[in-house]
Amino acid sequence: MTVMARRPIDLDALTMDAISAGDLRDRPVTVLGLARSGLALARFFADAGAHVTVYDGRPADDLATAIADLEGRPVRLSLGPDVDPASTWADAELVATSPSITPDFPTTEPRLRAQLRALVDAREGGDATTPALVSEADLFLRLCPSPTVGVTGTKGKTTTASLIAALLGADIAHPVVLGGNIGTPIVERLVELTPRHRVVDELSELQLPTLSRGTTVAAYTNVTSDHLDRHGSLEGYRRVKHRLAELVDPRGALILNLEDPVVASYAGDARARVVGYRRGVPPAGGVGVAEGWIIADGLARLEVAGSIAQSGPAFAGPVMPVDELAIPGRHNVSNALAAVAVALAFGVDVAGIRAAAGAFTGVEHRLETVAVIDGVRFVNDSQGTQPDAVIAALRAFEPPIVLIAGGRDKDIDLSALPPVVAERAVAAVLIGESGPDLGARFRAAGLARTEPARDLPTAIRAADELAHTALAGLPRRAGTAPTATVLLSPAAASFDMFDDYAARGRAFKAAVAELARERAGEGRS
Repeated sequence: MTVMARRPIDLDALTMDAISAGDLRDRPVTVLGLARSGLALARFFADAGAHVTVYDGRPADDLATAIADLEGRPVRLSLGPDVDPASTWADAELVATSPSITPDFPTTEPRLRAQLRALVDAREGGDATTPALVSEADLFLRLCPSPTVGVTGTKGKTTTASLIAALLGADIAHPVVLGGNIGTPIVERLVELTPRHRVVDELSELQLPTLSRGTTVAAYTNVTSDHLDRHGSLEGYRRVKHRLAELVDPRGALILNLEDPVVASYAGDARARVVGYRRGVPPAGGVGVAEGWIIADGLARLEVAGSIAQSGPAFAGPVMPVDELAIPGRHNVSNALAAVAVALAFGVDVAGIRAAAGAFTGVEHRLETVAVIDGVRFVNDSQGTQPDAVIAALRAFEPPIVLIAGGRDKDIDLSALPPVVAERAVAAVLIGESGPDLGARFRAAGLARTEPARDLPTAIRAADELAHTALAGLPRRAGTAPTATVLLSPAAASFDMFDDYAARGRAFKAAVAELARERAGEGRS
């Protein structure tokens, strides 16, 4: 009996029409990782009729929620540290991965990384039986029939992506899907997408190196420094971030923050039309601010073949007053400019843009006002893990400000932060592994008061007391009541105390809610 040679899946020939016609039916596919992206991949392939094997080095007990979310699909689970990763793709015709699992990141588990490198090298060496390797982010862009907006940057990308989706949604004729690194893998949404949809895809430094396809529009917020543990150097990180600009559809647009020197430099070798934005006089063909208004200067609509965006005259004129933006801070003016540029490029009318932007109040864990209790505003900026993000947060609110900071050190340059903390805050409450170091830095810069706290609830109560002390020293004006701000903006990762920044933010909100209940019971709120 002759055994048929394995026929790896040809990713370049794969389409959603072919998948719908059964092209993946009964074909063995291995998915690496059972976090959010891996779970979405497993469900997508299983629903397409593939024989799916999932590998994850964590034991089944740690993955109970993800396993339950497979909802009974016929997926073979190969879980735990005793499983040889390579054995799970020995007969596979395709290997698909979560974004953090690649042969190129030193943060990938060493054995798995080495075996993936061998797989990639074998395929590049011409082994016709070796399965292709594809990430969830790349698979989505390969198969998506809709115009796409890729959003990236060191900070601000989630707010910007969310605002872009809100502005595009003002055109009700074209449904909008928002996902990607924002926490919603969108590969499972492929079955419902059409050329009339618009997809906003937040893309991180984890996903960008895995891409072989670009987006219709690429929007950048800024590129500073982060995740050097994965990319080795600042230059390596910047090279990864440039990937989206390198891949953007030449018929599309590249939306660039001209106030960020790294991002602005991408205009030099752009393969698509450049639309610049800045918090000053708008550049030709871009968006800016003049006399308190967001203004466009001849921003042309997209003329992409197959796109729902129609060609038409360029728009020049006022869009909306800056003061109508509901999201606080100068940095959010920049984020709004990027979003307005995208919306105008897609032909959304100005009245719709203005209404949607004015109604947008932000996203969870990013300058999110949780409550105001007895004159103290509590702000959840758990996503503020970088010094420039914390600086922007401190400048978004009027003093007095009490900062809650600390967590796991990200091994990045913090030198710019302490002087701004000393200038803008009246005190800081420090938590986590990096708390003592941050406290010492802040005091050396001139901050008069710092306090350690063993956990987040304790920190909130200490910060509340410090805020009330600061309020008591303020002069009272007739008809107005001063407000202090307690700002959680940690300048650190969360992994010493929480699963991720979202868990830290939820814990902050829960502790603030408990404080509000206590004050209500005391009759003081």
